[in-house]
Amino acid sequence: MSLSILKLLIDFGLVILIWMIQLMVYPSFKYFSNDELLNWHKKYTFRIACIVIPLMFAQLIIYTFQAYTFQTTYHVLGLLIVLLLWIITFWQFVPLHKAISNNTYTNKSLHDLVRKNWDRTGLWTVLFILGVIEFMY
Repeated sequence: MSLSILKLLIDFGLVILIWMIQLMVYPSFKYFSNDELLNWHKKYTFRIACIVIPLMFAQLIIYTFQAYTFQTTYHVLGLLIVLLLWIITFWQFVPLHKAISNNTYTNKSLHDLVRKNWDRTGLWTVLFILGVIEFMY
């Protein structure tokens, strides 16, 4: 399997995953009672991490390798988007999820999960589209 196909598959997996989280998972949090959310969130974060962490690391490795090897505007832009996704994830989303896990969240925290996640949804969508364009040419 070529690196371009592997990258496209990883990007596809992440874009599908982020759209599911954006449209179904995060909005559903407001329908749980406090105890139910605490119980579900503990299970959810472990399970989603088992999927997301390997995909994000693989994506980071591939984009870093390609940016270093080819040094084209496309590859550097792709790496910058991936790095921005990492920054957004750890700077904004890890604290929001910790607030839920620690039972210090508010309704605003749950609203912020959905509102702020549009940034990641858009970035992963753009990254996937760029990958499709690269693969076609």
